[in-house]
Amino acid sequence: MTAATTLTFLSPLGGLLVLAAVLPLAGLVLAGRRVAAARTLLGLERPPGGAPRSTIAALAAVPVLLGIAAAQPAIRAPETANVRTDAQVMFLIDTSRSMLAAPSPGEPSRLVRAQRAAVRMRSTLGDVPAGVGTLTDRALPNLLPLADAAAFDATVGRAIGIERPPPQEVNVNATTLAPLSELATQGYYSPSARRRLLVVMTDGESRSYDVGEVGRALRAGPGVSLILVHFWSPGERVYRSSGRPEAAYLPHDESRRELDRLAAAADGASFDEDELGAAEARARNELGRGPTASQGIKPRTIPLAPYVAAAALLPLALLFRRRGAQ
Repeated sequence: MTAATTLTFLSPLGGLLVLAAVLPLAGLVLAGRRVAAARTLLGLERPPGGAPRSTIAALAAVPVLLGIAAAQPAIRAPETANVRTDAQVMFLIDTSRSMLAAPSPGEPSRLVRAQRAAVRMRSTLGDVPAGVGTLTDRALPNLLPLADAAAFDATVGRAIGIERPPPQEVNVNATTLAPLSELATQGYYSPSARRRLLVVMTDGESRSYDVGEVGRALRAGPGVSLILVHFWSPGERVYRSSGRPEAAYLPHDESRRELDRLAAAADGASFDEDELGAAEARARNELGRGPTASQGIKPRTIPLAPYVAAAALLPLALLFRRRGAQ
């Protein structure tokens, strides 16, 4: 069954702004009726130059159009989904407890920042199938690469959490980057994917592991290109609900240097979180261009709010024109 083109509102509650037009307009109409009744009672003629109905309509149209724009009207139309057949990308998000660290209580943690970055970065990769998994002292997939960006975003937002699942070993520093070598051999990518990219979102606070071995494993066979994004800042702490920092956690000042070592061993690249644009450019370069194939239908959303908001300028222009002509 073919999906139909529909009109929808992405933020329907925003339409409540239309009510801003009701009270002043109702007051204007009520005042006009009272004036007209008094004029009739006194036997007076209607004076020239009164506000024409078109002026009242223009006054009402402005907040109505802005209210509709605030509701974010959009057209949803089906379109063919063209998907790369030669490339896939996996995102691994560090979910160890140190990813709870934040600059201060109430500010976004490393994990929250990593989740936002993963969603943003995936959105720039277009038709390349993408999956996501977690990393502690083991790597586990939550979603194998597919073209559905909405499924990716939902998985990142709902399934990714601190120590979900928990690490295999109880350790103050639960993370180890050693499991990255498994990405090349454990079926994370389909055999047809000759271009394979691994993006790791981590604070880099890892236990000791054999950097050279991980690098060799990622380079073997078809090879897995590696991009490391570092979420870490001096002074960040893991805070309790009381707002006090946990004494057991101490930041690792050498974490970025360790990621640089791994990137060099794997012929990859490492970036700080404020270099996400550069990381995205690197990812697009690694994936390049390749053949695509149609894989069903996906919805396309065409926002109409900017056009409706622009339409509100027309009645305003009419009012100013009339005022200038007086």
